[in-house]
Amino acid sequence: MLTTLLYDPQNNSLTRGDASQVACWQQRDDTILWLNIDGEIDSELSESLQRDFGLHPLALQDASRDRHPPKIEDFDDHTFILLRGLSADSDSINCDNIVLALFVGPRFIVTRHSKRSLSIERTMTSLEADELSLQNTGAVALKLSRYVIKRYHKILFDLESRLEELETVMLTTADDKILAEVVLYKTDLTRLRRNFHYHVELFDSLRSEPSIPFDDSLYHEINDVCEHQHRAASLADLFYQVSSDLIDGYISISAHRLNNIMKVLTIITAIFVPLTFIAGIYGMNFEYIPELKHKDGYFIVWGVMLSITAVLIWLFRRRKWL
Repeated sequence: MLTTLLYDPQNNSLTRGDASQVACWQQRDDTILWLNIDGEIDSELSESLQRDFGLHPLALQDASRDRHPPKIEDFDDHTFILLRGLSADSDSINCDNIVLALFVGPRFIVTRHSKRSLSIERTMTSLEADELSLQNTGAVALKLSRYVIKRYHKILFDLESRLEELETVMLTTADDKILAEVVLYKTDLTRLRRNFHYHVELFDSLRSEPSIPFDDSLYHEINDVCEHQHRAASLADLFYQVSSDLIDGYISISAHRLNNIMKVLTIITAIFVPLTFIAGIYGMNFEYIPELKHKDGYFIVWGVMLSITAVLIWLFRRRKWL
């Protein structure tokens, strides 16, 4: 599906439409167009994008892929930016990524995404509400980039609260479901960290080497987006380390509990070994065992067993094994 926003500076109007507005945009040199592509770029659409906007075919191939690392590429009259955003239904750390492709020139913005993007919708809504102006396409692209990273921030802040809860529970409860949950968080954070580090490199590159239409007047906006990207990357690194520490702590606590159980079982075994030895001797089926005919033999054996038990318990307590 193709959606367009056409800005007319003569009457300061913004009109939402479809692909037919491309012809209106071409007729005048002062109008500015945002063409949003929600879906695939077929061969016919690719040819029209190359013809009408001068987009490079290889860049369009990258924009058409559903899996591609974030990148930035500078062309003569526009800049190509590839971001990894969140799908519309992603509201937790176990999220789905979508590729957001942006072609940004002084007079146009062309975006492409394979699934619904809340960041695209929010940016268009801001333009229609006069909160933004399409006159500065670079500022609009940066605002879109900020919306993308702010959705990640919400997910990371929610994860922070959950990790704090798990940290408290894991110290008192040995539950493999909790361990499995933390392991899944760590796996998801690994993917997010990779995305964030790509984004950090991308916007650091844009800040150090501005390209059309990101000129010096947008330095503060570029710097703001860079700070948000760095913050997301640092939070993901921090929570990844926290998840690793929780897993290591859980394993250590479980091992400690197992050691305590094995210590108790070992002490019980140590106590019963001499008692079993005595019972085994007098349980043998020999016809002549002198002690068996002693009138107090039964009570003497009991006394010896209880004495051995008492001595062993006293010894274990003295060595602080109990």
